[in-house]
Amino acid sequence: MEIGQKVQIYRLRDRVEKEIADKLGKVGTIKEFRVTDGSGIGAFVSFDDTTTAWFFGDEIRPAS
Repeated sequence: MEIGQKVQIYRLRDRVEKEIADKLGKVGTIKEFRVTDGSGIGAFVSFDDTTTAWFFGDEIRPAS
């Protein structure tokens, strides 16, 4: 995956706030990547409603 790529939120690994849970199934754009605890990569995803949220790499997939 790359910065600027459209992705879909297809699962949530942990319990999260309602605002984040509402993003399940939504499509957004990757804005940047960050290392998670030195063992994985997560992404900041921006949505059409101008919100941005952070997701683990295994919670997103390329949008079709």
